[in-house]
Amino acid sequence: MNNKNDLAPTIRANKSLPHNLGKFATLLEGLEYAARGETGFNFYSPRGALQNVVPFKDLRDRAVETAAKLNSMNLQRGDRVAIVAVTSPDFLAAFFACQYVGLIPCPMPCSMNIGGKEAYIMRLKGMMDSAQVNVALTPDDAFDVVSQACERADVAQCLTFSQLDELPQSKQTFQPFGPEEVAYIQYSSGSTSRPKGVLITQKSIMSNAGGILRHGLKLTQEDRAFSWLPLYHDMGLVGFCLAPMLGQVSVDYLATSAFARRPLLWLKIMSDNGCTISYSPSFGYDLACRRVKQAAGDFDLSKWRVAGIGGDMVRADVLNAFSETFAESSFDSDAFLPSYGMAEATLAVTFAALDEPILVDHVDRAHCKISRRAVPAVKSNSADPQNVRSFVACGRPLAGHQVEIRGDTGEVLSDREIGHVFIKGPSLMGGYYDNDAASCEVFHSNGWMATGDMGYQIDEQLVITGRSKDLILHNGRNIWPQDIEWAVERLDGLRAGDAAAFALDKECGSEQIAVLVQCRLGDEGQREDFRRSVSSIVHQHSGVECEVVLVPPRSLPFTSSGKLSRAGAKALLISGEIFAGVAASLVPSTRMRTGSLAEGAAAEAAE
Repeated sequence: MNNKNDLAPTIRANKSLPHNLGKFATLLEGLEYAARGETGFNFYSPRGALQNVVPFKDLRDRAVETAAKLNSMNLQRGDRVAIVAVTSPDFLAAFFACQYVGLIPCPMPCSMNIGGKEAYIMRLKGMMDSAQVNVALTPDDAFDVVSQACERADVAQCLTFSQLDELPQSKQTFQPFGPEEVAYIQYSSGSTSRPKGVLITQKSIMSNAGGILRHGLKLTQEDRAFSWLPLYHDMGLVGFCLAPMLGQVSVDYLATSAFARRPLLWLKIMSDNGCTISYSPSFGYDLACRRVKQAAGDFDLSKWRVAGIGGDMVRADVLNAFSETFAESSFDSDAFLPSYGMAEATLAVTFAALDEPILVDHVDRAHCKISRRAVPAVKSNSADPQNVRSFVACGRPLAGHQVEIRGDTGEVLSDREIGHVFIKGPSLMGGYYDNDAASCEVFHSNGWMATGDMGYQIDEQLVITGRSKDLILHNGRNIWPQDIEWAVERLDGLRAGDAAAFALDKECGSEQIAVLVQCRLGDEGQREDFRRSVSSIVHQHSGVECEVVLVPPRSLPFTSSGKLSRAGAKALLISGEIFAGVAASLVPSTRMRTGSLAEGAAAEAAE
């Protein structure tokens, strides 16, 4: 693999290799085919310099060498290998090496910003326990913490990528995974103290990747992708590593932490290389807008034909702001491609139509609360957030997949009725690894799976309204926390992701709504005025009283896909790990203390 300073990125399109959009039986079959061409992966430094160029041929060759070294470690076929998924050639070589020798790779997170070292160690331990890991592979600079996690999880072997490279190559014959076998174990974005390993089969990944390439993105040989998404998350691993390889297109990578520090490098590298496909949760587009000053016209985004949006509920206001900000960079708002997916479906479930304006559905808030129907709002009120809520449609299911909206008793609902989202199709996981109880909980009759999301359909297009577990039940009313959060974030000085709303149990047995808001004001008088403003806007928009808790910037937790973790925020509040001046009667067990969480939480939010 080349890592010289005088590098040139891999080419845009193979000169002679026929284009094959994922029509393979296994990941290795796809890699062997891609290795016959000249495209590949390119890795950029935190300052935007090209560091490593890895044609698919070089990746295949190194994976074969690494596989022979893994074969010398006395591992058994089917053993699990935890791999810290840094954005580097080392991770990719180890991941594909596992495929050659029949070991199950388990990508692990590489960030320890939120909660610090101890929280990261316990997070890794939970995943290693869940997967019953046999060996762990890590970058040199993370060996200390990863080895501690291994010790606590009784994992006997922990090697750095450098140490793995120094092992002898075994001459033992490879036993790669076949079409009916497993591919890897994926941990979902919400995996914390009791993580569930999503078992992805070869059939699942090949089905999903093929659907993404042929149906969702309509990939061509002239496409070039860019990603700053973490490779331990399904959107980063499947969407911008496995699927592009299976479609033989080049990808340019920037580490997630580098994007968090310099988000405009995303657009600069895309502009320089003429990238056509990139994805981000809503907050990524918002962050780019906020960081740009007078340089919006310095980029050429005219070739960006797929600006994917996923990972959380799609925010129309954020997309509108991005379109306006980068219009002078020739960004086309029709490039936005809302989609819906989850790790349990390998990645993608639905895609909106390409090259069409996004569908924003404006619904009457009052009717929605009373009837649980998304009744269209009167056009004259469509701009009034007090009476109207706007949702972005995430498109129709991939070919061969189905989506149903079901009521609380399992009945299938009609268009615009809000209920539980169920999915079915060949991309669904093989179950949670070694967790039959959890698998049975989500899988229902005839192969249908409960997603845990709520939503409705419009002419077969899926609209997500929120997570069922986040729904606030208050005095007999259903309140979506997003309604509260988005109303609060309209206040001057606040940004998307600055508020978290959830319910807390009071000593008397009733529920109190808490709203955590990241505050950047230092003056106590200004803080108190701000607190009253938040309380007033919540009452005005949702008709409820709430306890407003001002917390430091960068202290709200996010999942690996960029979703606000309300459960995580609630846990931090109750444990006292987040500064909170909340009444003792509200959370009797809260231990108050001043101070923010670890610096760098923005990087975790990006991941």
